This record gives sequence, structure tokens and C-alpha cells, in this order.
Amino acid sequence: MTVTPPDAPRVPPEEQVGDLAEGEQPAVPAARTPPAELPKEPRNFLARAALLTAAFSVAGAVLGLVRDQALARLFGAGAETDAFLVAWTVPEFASTLLIEDGLAFALIPAFSLALARRARGAAGDPVRALVARTLPRLTLVLAGVAAVVVAAAPYLVAALAPGLDDPALAVDCTRLAAVCVIGFGLAGYCSAALRAHRRYLAPAAIYVAYNTGIITAMFVLGGHWGVRSAAIGVAVGSLLMVAVQVPSLVRQLRGRRPAGPPAGAAEPEPAVGLALVATILLFALCRQSQVLIERFLASHLPSGAISHLNYAQKVAQIPMTLSLMLVTVTFPVVARALADGDTERARSRVERDLALATCMVLFGGAAVVACAPQIVELLFQRGAFTAADTAVTASVMRVYALGLLAQTLVGALIRSYFSSGRPTWYPLGAMALGIVATAWIGAWAVGPWGVSGIAAANAAGITVTAVLLLAGTRSRGVVPIRRRAVLAELSRPVRAALVATAAGAFAASLPGSPLLGLLAGAVVVTVVFVLIGAALGAQGCAPAVSSVRSATRRLRHALSR
Repeated sequence: MTVTPPDAPRVPPEEQVGDLAEGEQPAVPAARTPPAELPKEPRNFLARAALLTAAFSVAGAVLGLVRDQALARLFGAGAETDAFLVAWTVPEFASTLLIEDGLAFALIPAFSLALARRARGAAGDPVRALVARTLPRLTLVLAGVAAVVVAAAPYLVAALAPGLDDPALAVDCTRLAAVCVIGFGLAGYCSAALRAHRRYLAPAAIYVAYNTGIITAMFVLGGHWGVRSAAIGVAVGSLLMVAVQVPSLVRQLRGRRPAGPPAGAAEPEPAVGLALVATILLFALCRQSQVLIERFLASHLPSGAISHLNYAQKVAQIPMTLSLMLVTVTFPVVARALADGDTERARSRVERDLALATCMVLFGGAAVVACAPQIVELLFQRGAFTAADTAVTASVMRVYALGLLAQTLVGALIRSYFSSGRPTWYPLGAMALGIVATAWIGAWAVGPWGVSGIAAANAAGITVTAVLLLAGTRSRGVVPIRRRAVLAELSRPVRAALVATAAGAFAASLPGSPLLGLLAGAVVVTVVFVLIGAALGAQGCAPAVSSVRSATRRLRHALSR
């Protein structure tokens, strides 16, 4: 039997709601109903939604690795790839601003309010009205921004990578990839609307569609267009992200007919305020500027430096991406709790998310650090990607992994700041200070340590932001989490990860084959992390231990029959 520590946050039973059946609409309370009176849905909604989202995220991440493998195999880690990766800044920024940390923070609360008004019998259909007000304007803005990117591509390339060997190629790739601004914006809009409706299947599949488009374009067009084919794939993939979500969104919009006029006073229409959008987009833009700093500094290093940073970062951030799937699913739950005035329920959910996400990212980070050379060799060392590239990329990947915990904390904490749908400037200030730290440390460290110094600056800067966001939750944040209890809980998987990393690195270095080394290191990391984490009482390790005990009991019962 697993015993939860007395200071550990607990999930109220009303959060274990829902099911993923298409067409089933969750009930919404009339107005600020006390949590005890909220209608309950079938159990395990969050678990099933998180599992579904994680499964598709893993599939998208695997295809992302295949994409990077194809890029490395076809074009190596030289001047041509560096040119494309400078253009890759456009989709990196667009995805952060329009899909991950941008539109969702503004649109999910707005759609949640519209759904609540629909359930209360507001005149017409508030959800369709919200779409009619916002979607056409957003499309025009996105088209305008894409046109600006196309026109300003030479200046963008010169500013991002002034020391680039082939700036003309980077300009071509940037112009081709500019279409993704429109695709990502519409994809982010659809994702926010569907998640507010508690529909997670189509939004979870968007990166599968995106990476499929890029991979297909590289292999079909790479022989004639070279690395420009990857930029074409970015444009095509972004449109596929929209295509996979439109049918589900249309079903949701058609699923409810306009209700009759409500009794009583009219309610205000849900709106997306300019101040809220400004704070969210500026925060996301500031956070993503870490990439600009890295590529600016790396552009003055020998050819291939930007490529080494890119490959290392993509692999190192997989544990962080998977760990944040949980908070992606629970963001509407936190927003709903705050809308109902139930701060305690929101606090419990955020604290539990922090504990679980931390366990996940530290477990994955331990495996990345322990098995970095084996991972890079298996994934990339073929074709134009040499053993020297493997050595550099593995060392950079290990340095990047030092900032994974902070990246996860920032991703989890920022949702608690914006979940009420009200603007706040504190997260932008915290992120700006982290960016200043990244730039200063990077400029100082790039000389003696090269790309590893740039990666270390990234880890240090995001750690500054994570500390500031955690410190501000009590006085500046919407959800006043218990910092001491959270820090005590986070310390448990940190200690388990340190021991697991050392043990896993030793195990991975013993076999001669990279595949055997990776398997040995991964097994040792898993066993050591789970056992030590469970012994220390880490919340994230408790489900794994419970599953093992349950499976053991079933096996013994089966053998005894």
C-alpha cells in the first residue's frame, strides 16, 4: 500500500472526470457553483486524456527524430543545414507563440466562458459567435505577418546569423517556411477550441501530421531542391496540422443548435482582451528568444555549430515535452476551478502537476545524460553525420539536460499565472531577466567552451526564470501554491535522478555496442530512479511501484491456481 506524505497535494475527486467519447458534452454549472455541487462525469478523464495526448506526443516526437535523422542523413551538419536551421527559427517561434504558449492561454478561458453561457441557455450560440468574431480577424493578421516575414527575410537572416556561410540559401528557406505562420495560427486556434470542449484526440495528432509533411517533402523533393525541400515540408506540414483538426471542430460547432433567450439579465460576451494577448505573446516571444541568442552566438563558431546545437536540443528536450503533456491536459481544469472561485482545487491540481511533471522530466533527463553518446550515435551517425559530430552533439546534449527541470517548471507554472484569463506582467519580467542571464553568460562562455558554453547559458537563464516564477506564485500568481511543500516534494526526484544518472552512465559505458549500451543504461536508470524515488516518497514514483506490485500479485495468483 502506498502512503501519501501528509504535506503532499491531493487531487479532489471532482477532477477525475470525463471520457473521450466523441460528441459527449460535459455539463457546465450555471454560475460559480460551489465545487461540491459540480456535476461529476465518469472517472479517469484526466488520466485517459493525458495518456492519449502523451501517446500521440511520443509518436510526434519519434517522427521528429526521424525528421532530424533524415535532415542529418541527406544534408549532414554543415553550411547547408545551418542555413535551413536559421530559417527554422520561423516555425520555432510560430509554434511557441501560436500553438504551445500563446493562443491557448488566451483562447481556452474565452471558449470555456462561451461554453458555460451556451449551457446556461444564452441567446444564439455563444461559441459560434466567438468563432465568428475572432477567426476571420486572426486569419487576416496571420496572413499579414507571413507577408512581412517573406519581405523581411534578408534582414531577419542577417540579424539572426550574421556570420552564416550561405545567407542566400537561408533567405530562400525562410520565405518558404513563412507559410507556417498561417498554418500554425489556425492550428493553434483549433487546438484551443477543441481542448476547451474537452476533445484531445485531434489536437494531440497535429505534430504527427506536421513531421509527416516535412519528412515526405525532404525525400520526395530533396534531390532537386536540396535543403529547401525541408522548408517546403514545414509549409505543407503546418497546413496538415489544420486539416486534421477541422472535422472535429466542425462537429463540435454543429453539435449544438442555438438555444432560446435566457431568463434574466444578459451576460457579457466572452472576449479576448488585448492586454491579455499582449502579455501572453510577449512572454512567449521573450522565452523563444533564447534560440535567437544561441544561434547568434553559434553563427560565429565553425561551420556545423548551429546544427550540433539543434540536434542536441531536440533530443534533450523530449523528456520536457512529454512531461508537459500533463499540464496541457489539466490547464482547462485549473481555469475552470478558478472561474468557479475554487482556489483550493486549482492549487491542489497545480501542485500535483508540478510533482508529476518533475518526476517525468528528471527520469527522462537522467537517461539522456547517462546515455547521450549512445543515443546520438544510434539516431544520427550515418551518411554525412560523422563520429566527430556525434561526440560534440552528445556533450552539448548533456549540458542542455541541466536545464530540463527548469524548463518544465516554467512550462507548468506559467499556466497557473494565465489560467484566470486576466493579464499579468510578472511572468514577462521573470522571463526577461532569464534572457538577460542567458545572453550575458553565453557571451562570456562561448569563447572558452564553444557550443557547450552556449548550452550552459541556456540552462542557467531558464533556471533564473523558474526560480522567479516559483517565488512569485504567492504574491503575484493567481494560484497561491505552497512553496515549501512543493520544494520538499521536488527534492525527492532530484536526489533519485542524480544517483540514477551516475549508475546509468556506468552501465551504458560497459557494452561495446551503442544499442546494448543504451539498453543497459536505460534499464539501470529506470530501476534506480524508481526504487530511490519510491523510497524517498516521490509522488511520481508511487504509481509505478503500485503497478509493479499489482502485476506481481496477479502473477503470483495466476501461478498458484
